Amino acid sequence: MDSGGVRSIWPGLLACAAAAALSFLLHFLIPALPVMTTAVVLGILAANLPGGHVAAGGRLQPGLSYAGKHMMRAGVVLLGLKLSVMDVLHLGWETFAAIAGVVLLSFAGTYGIGRAFRLPGDQPLLMAAGFSICGASAVGAMSNARGTRQQDTVVPIALVTLCGTLAIAVLPLLMQPLGLQPIAFGRWVGASVHDVGQVVATAQTAGPAALAAAILIKLTRVLLLAPMVTAVAALTPRNEHGKKPPIIPLFVAGFIAMVAIRSFGLVGPEVLDVAGLVRDVLLAAALFGLGSAVRVRQLLTQGGKAMGTAMLSWLLIAALGYALILIIGG
Repeated sequence: MDSGGVRSIWPGLLACAAAAALSFLLHFLIPALPVMTTAVVLGILAANLPGGHVAAGGRLQPGLSYAGKHMMRAGVVLLGLKLSVMDVLHLGWETFAAIAGVVLLSFAGTYGIGRAFRLPGDQPLLMAAGFSICGASAVGAMSNARGTRQQDTVVPIALVTLCGTLAIAVLPLLMQPLGLQPIAFGRWVGASVHDVGQVVATAQTAGPAALAAAILIKLTRVLLLAPMVTAVAALTPRNEHGKKPPIIPLFVAGFIAMVAIRSFGLVGPEVLDVAGLVRDVLLAAALFGLGSAVRVRQLLTQGGKAMGTAMLSWLLIAALGYALILIIGG
């Protein structure tokens, strides 16, 4: 990038940094607000308040787009340090296979629903990734691997964030009617809620045992991000220039490398803590950038089919998650 390009992205990057800091502050003041969800919502608000869309689509736009693409990739790479293959092995192969089944069925189901609603472009694929794997981060990762235009990520990002936020309020209300004990509830949350932060916010309402169970199931879903993105990249046809994305995108290879580093214990707790903070800052900045592309008026006038897809997908993954706890036990 030349010096002119660097200068053009700085205003947007500074806005993303400020939004990430505000997201952390709001999470500190109100722990029930996940950082990543807050960052997306701030981006949506900033772009839709009076005068905001002018800045988001003008002077700030190059930096916002840069964050949504490149900071997302860097954040996904560092996300691998949250995952240890040893933790997955402790679950047992039967449990892992059941979790993988939930991911695959919810991915295929959401994709099929999106196609049935005739969603345009890559929207069915991006919504499938977001709902089945890890929310807005998976949408960003899949769109980067697929080479999707950033504008086409707007609706999936908005709806996966909306449904994940609704889950924070709705799922705890269903714990008693469904007769779920804390560990079973945590497993249900880990299997059916989208973003990691949303999982934490939802599961912690049932106590530490539920939270621990939820995080383990959720991180196992996140582990499937790499093979799912790789498979989609391999199946992506060549573009009009005769090119196709690499079978294993570079950031996915980085994600796998980070999982290996964590699994073999090559870094200590202090490094993991610092890397975790950097990861969260990068992802929050990226999600603010992606959220700033959402135009609520356009979403309301054109997003009816996408909303229907999102609601049906939300119900599907909740049902599959409940089936999972019946299979593996509470």
